Amino acid sequence: MAKELIRDGKLDRQAAAEALRHFLENIVLVSGLELQVSVRTVSLEGPVSGSDAEVLADMDGKDKEMLLERGGEVLKAFEHLAFRALRLEPAYHEKIHIDCGGYRALRFEELRLTARVAAERVQTSRQPFRLNPMSSRERRIVHMALKDMTGVRTESAGVGEDRQVVIHPADSKPS
Repeated sequence: MAKELIRDGKLDRQAAAEALRHFLENIVLVSGLELQVSVRTVSLEGPVSGSDAEVLADMDGKDKEMLLERGGEVLKAFEHLAFRALRLEPAYHEKIHIDCGGYRALRFEELRLTARVAAERVQTSRQPFRLNPMSSRERRIVHMALKDMTGVRTESAGVGEDRQVVIHPADSKPS
């Protein structure tokens, strides 16, 4: 399926949206969860609040809390399965966002705000600041939120699920 979704090195947004809609509707049906699936493509002229998303999916309904328990573990699992089912290379994972009732959109906005506040603290204190461990997508959001901020630089540190973003003063040496 990957060859059908990638054309000339770019995600075929319409084909990806249809494949994702089909996958998510089937997984919801098989799981017996009461959720409605909505999938849409994003205009390339208007990116969604600083993200690289080209296809957005949202699941909402009576059973949404089941997807959101324990930090959205089931939602993240659905996303992982969707990437596997669509046979998308990791380079294209940022192009597809799967959410549940706006939970992840809010989480990502909270991460951007947290990153900016922490970076301002680093600018003032001139001391590195280590954020809590987070997923690779969440770390990327932090890195992207701060990439143009003067006076700070970011790096990921740690291994596996303990990997976190460290914000340093821009003039300090990388570790």
